[in-house]
Amino acid sequence: MRVPLVRYRSVVADSARWEGFIFRDDDIVISTPIKCGSTWMQMICALLIFRQRTFPTTLDRVSPWLDMLTRPLASVVADLDAQQHRRFVKSHTPLDGLPFSEHVTYICVGRDPRDVALSFDNHMANMKVDALLATLESAGALDRFADVAPEAPAVPRESEHERFWRWVYAPESPGLHATIHHLMTFWAMRERPNVVLMHYDDLKADLGGQMRCLTERLGVTIPEALWPELVQAATLEDMRRRADELVPNSTAGLWHDNGRFFNKGTSGQWKRLLNEEDLRRRYQARIKELADPELAAWIHRGPIVG
Repeated sequence: MRVPLVRYRSVVADSARWEGFIFRDDDIVISTPIKCGSTWMQMICALLIFRQRTFPTTLDRVSPWLDMLTRPLASVVADLDAQQHRRFVKSHTPLDGLPFSEHVTYICVGRDPRDVALSFDNHMANMKVDALLATLESAGALDRFADVAPEAPAVPRESEHERFWRWVYAPESPGLHATIHHLMTFWAMRERPNVVLMHYDDLKADLGGQMRCLTERLGVTIPEALWPELVQAATLEDMRRRADELVPNSTAGLWHDNGRFFNKGTSGQWKRLLNEEDLRRRYQARIKELADPELAAWIHRGPIVG
């Protein structure tokens, strides 16, 4: 019996756009929580598939975000149907909202949520909200989804510390609850041969090794002589230099600074913001409400307070 998909909707995305999508047997779906390395994983997959640093067009067209409402669905699907290479499609939809095929590979990247919160804070500061709304309006998305995107009340100017805790307690996406839920849907399926769950910190610590592991999971063969160039091209430093080609919606002018989209890309940024009391009394308690202990230990790389 086919299990109905969970529908995830926001002002910028609607997972219902996956309904009726026709997969090819070797398709790849890159589905990460927001600010957990989706563009990084798209770049890695592009390098492994094309076996070179350059691609036919910008990364967001080679690997479109199918759920995103800034382009008509028919246009996105037409681009994907025309592709002759192995397809790799971006999503921020949890696994229970995606059509599941044993012939498709699903990749998720997890990241310490405390770093996710700070990365999202930078993401919002770098976004031209008016440009995003204009792009959505031109695609006819704002009227259609007004019921799920009511006008937000004015928020008083907050400190970075206050914004962090607002993200931690947010009941919906984006926030800690949505991040953990997304990871849980992959965690529950991680033993499946076509489900790949990777950690941001592992990519930082051993990018080449992680890329080699991914080739095994994808059944991709890379000539040994190409590895140094491909691994270098996948570093965040190189990606930052090529930001105009690689950032999402690169031609829509959504960002104040395309390079800042990749920002620091480091782990442990939260340590300058949170003290042990914050971690012990507030964050740890919130994680216990949301996450399986085994998943919590994996995503945080050990105890939250140690």
